[in-house]
Amino acid sequence: MARTIIDIPNTQLHEVDRLCRLLGISRAEAVRRALHDFVARNDDVKADGFGLWKGDAADPAALRSRIGRTG
Repeated sequence: MARTIIDIPNTQLHEVDRLCRLLGISRAEAVRRALHDFVARNDDVKADGFGLWKGDAADPAALRSRIGRTG
């Protein structure tokens, strides 16, 4: 299992610790659960693209259609 270091505001860390105590889990387990939920909720996000092209980067035909080109 990989390890990482993150910065968390003290107020948020206190809330996490409080919930961990109530749930009987470690901080590490709380972070793993949060990351699992984050990935699950965002697994449909398409990569690449920015500005006017964001959202069409994975679909060249849609981009050509938006800018009025057919070829």
